[in-house]
Amino acid sequence: MKKPPRDRKAGTDWEARFACHREPEVKVLEKAFAGIPAGARMLVVTPSVVDAAVAEIPFGAVVAATTLRQTLAASHGAEHTCPVTTGIALRVVSERAYLRRQAGAASVTPFWRAVDPDSELAGKLACGREFVRRMRLAETATPGAGADFAS
Repeated sequence: MKKPPRDRKAGTDWEARFACHREPEVKVLEKAFAGIPAGARMLVVTPSVVDAAVAEIPFGAVVAATTLRQTLAASHGAEHTCPVTTGIALRVVSERAYLRRQAGAASVTPFWRAVDPDSELAGKLACGREFVRRMRLAETATPGAGADFAS
């Protein structure tokens, strides 16, 4: 029996997806994958790993997805980070943080620092591209903003 379609934005339990019971794992690729060569050590992330990395991005800084993946790989002794699981985890982190913000949380993971407002991901988020743009603008318009993110 086929499952009924669901509203991907409203029907997903982002807290449950965040709380997955997997651990990050470094795998040696047997064959090339997503531009990563066979034999490379690739980190497969979890939402909590991505959440912790995004939480470390300084106020006013913006980090490209490629930089985030490089930082994560280096911190786990890998050469690359899986772009697929990173994208999924960043979506989970973003949706969870936005829902918490909507519920009145005083502090949430600043996902807008790692989500490009022009990216496909931003277009999928419940908050939308404009929220990401507004949050980035609010931080970069603040004196002293714009510190670099480095591993």
